[in-house]
Amino acid sequence: MKILIAEDDRISRSFFQKFMSSYGSCDIAVDGMEALDLYMDAVKANAPYDLLCLDIMMPRVDGLKVLKVVRAMESQHDLPRAKIIMMTALADVEYVDQAFDLGCDAYASKPIDTAKVEEVLKNLGLVTT
Repeated sequence: MKILIAEDDRISRSFFQKFMSSYGSCDIAVDGMEALDLYMDAVKANAPYDLLCLDIMMPRVDGLKVLKVVRAMESQHDLPRAKIIMMTALADVEYVDQAFDLGCDAYASKPIDTAKVEEVLKNLGLVTT
């Protein structure tokens, strides 16, 4: 599985990358702009991501905007639909509702509970064990 993790907090990013690397190859973005660049590069290389893990609050371009652009690109260019998990420390239900309205597949609150993320990956059909 090819995974893109977009997380601006260095410690969270390092922890999540280490955890997710057991499920596939992980690319890392420190903000939404870098996430979009990596996404576009993968599409151009005909090697799209299977899973995007996006922090909602990031500098330059936030995770909700990244989600919106990715879903628009998938629709406009008939690309395979990536699974997208939104991550946030925010308890604001409005952001989570907005993410689901924009097409995210799941939501994970921070700090990340690895058992819950594994359950989400199973529910999304990304892992079987």
